[in-house]
Parts: sequence; structure tokens; C-alpha cells
Amino acid sequence: MIEKSIYLEGADPVNLYGVNNIHLNKLASKFPKLRIVARGHEVIAIGDEKEIHLFEEKLDVLIAFYHKYNKLTIHDVEDLLESEDRSWIEKKLELTDVLVYGNHGREIKAKSVNQQKLVEEYTKNDMLFALGPAGTGKTYTAIALAVKALRGKEVRRIILCRPAVEAGESLGFLPGDMKEKLDPYLQPLYDALRDMIPPKRLMTYIEEGTIEIAPLAYMRGRTLDNAFVILDEGQNTTINQMKMFLTRMGKNAKFIITGDTTQIDLPKSQNSGILRALEILKNIHGIAVVHFDLRDVVRHNLVKRIIEAYNKQNKK
Repeated sequence: MIEKSIYLEGADPVNLYGVNNIHLNKLASKFPKLRIVARGHEVIAIGDEKEIHLFEEKLDVLIAFYHKYNKLTIHDVEDLLESEDRSWIEKKLELTDVLVYGNHGREIKAKSVNQQKLVEEYTKNDMLFALGPAGTGKTYTAIALAVKALRGKEVRRIILCRPAVEAGESLGFLPGDMKEKLDPYLQPLYDALRDMIPPKRLMTYIEEGTIEIAPLAYMRGRTLDNAFVILDEGQNTTINQMKMFLTRMGKNAKFIITGDTTQIDLPKSQNSGILRALEILKNIHGIAVVHFDLRDVVRHNLVKRIIEAYNKQNKK
């Protein structure tokens, strides 16, 4: 008789075990000779070594299903435990065009031609620029790719940042401490994450540093290894800020820079770092640029018409 501890890496015990441990008890009922004890993120199995190995295999299947679909019901548990058809289980867990399953199992996938192009270029390049007007899903798709990479253990952490540049406002006149002043600029990043990760798990990730959301200035002097890093609103970086950010790239890192070059909020005396970077880096292998346009707008239909109207006015 042996004792083995199994750690539930990245899984929320409440959702995985089910209400009143209904999921875990269902699994344990398949192994009556084992003694199963759950302690937070740790499951302890006591008994015969061969039985423990089989128990761990079944538990791994449940964890993999939970990671993929971001949910687990008693019907899912019963189906996965009752089926002896390995190919059926593998099919349930195989890759699809769904980037991630958000809260309540909602499918999150590329919704337009250029969102799909961003996904395709991501598989071939370590650094991408996603450029285009508001509402085209640039940042949302990038964050979905980041969450997918984290769940698939391709990276160990996600870092999301924005330059704290005001659209006609001054940080100094806003109430609160520095965090309270900056949070409104970072809110769109929180909103996207909340669509994809349950609130409690997201809070845990942020507290542990697995997910970091910070202003661009916090990146200075760092080397970002094993990380998926997204710079949002890249058009509002200065030339020096963009160079600083791009050179933070460490080993096994993925960088995506998003921006809308028609909405630059920098003082007129400063040039946008994203425009200069596109000129300098255009022939470097491993860097790709995806241009989004009006066909990619996924917000209200009026957004597309508003952008068209402003584009016509700018041409005049």
C-alpha cells in the first residue's frame, strides 16, 4: 500500500470536485479499494499502486476536459468515466478552431478574416503587430491566444500592459493613488480576461503573478521569459518606449502589439513608436504584421458606420 499526492495545477477545486464533491465522489466510486482525500488543490490517493495509477489517469482526463471547456458537469464526468473508447475521449479533447472556452463553456474563436489571420500568424511568428480601427477584436483575440497558451502550458504567465497616455486628461488631476489612477486605462484588459477565466481563478492568477496587468512603464529593466506579453494601445508609445518594450523579450516568449494608428493621443511634438517600429522591423524574420479593417468590426453595426464617417472626413 502506498500514498500518492496529486496536485491540481491550474484547476479550480470547487468546479473540478463539484458541489459537495459530487464529481470527485463519482470518480472515487470507480475505485472502491482506494482511499481518496481532497485537500484544496491536492488529492491524496492511498492504496494499491496499480489502482492509484488508473485513478490518476481518469483524474487527468477530467482535468484536461475542464481546462479545455472551462466547465465540468456531472453528465460530463459520467460520460468520461463510463466510456472505454479511448478514441472518443481523445476526440473530445482534440484541438478545434475554438481558441478557448470562456465562462460557462462559451466558445471563443476568431470571428473575422483578419482575426483568423492573427491566429495563423501566431503559430509561425514570436512577435506580431495587430493594427486597425476600434472594435475589430485585435486585443480580445490576442488575449484569447494568451489564455490558450497559458492553459496549454506553452507559457508560465501572461503580461498585459498599456501606455498610460491620457486622451485629453491629466493623471495628476484624477482622484486616488497611482493604482486607482491607472486602473481605468487597464480596464478593457480586465474585461476580456473576465470573459475567459472564472472570477476566483482570475483573482488567484493575479495574486500569484501568473497574470500581470500593468502600465508600460513597469516593464523597464525586465527580461520577460516564458511569457505571453501583450502591449495594447501601442500607437500611444513614444519611439523610446516601444524600443524599450520590444527589447524585454526573453526566452520562450510571445509578443503581440496592438494599436490603431488613427487614434494617437501623444502630444504633437512626439512621434508614435508603433509607426517607427513598423518601418525599422519590416524585414525581420519572425515578426508579422496583421492589418485589421472595417470588415473585422464585431461591435454594434453603428461602430462600422462611425469609423467610415470619420475616415471620409479625414480624407477631406
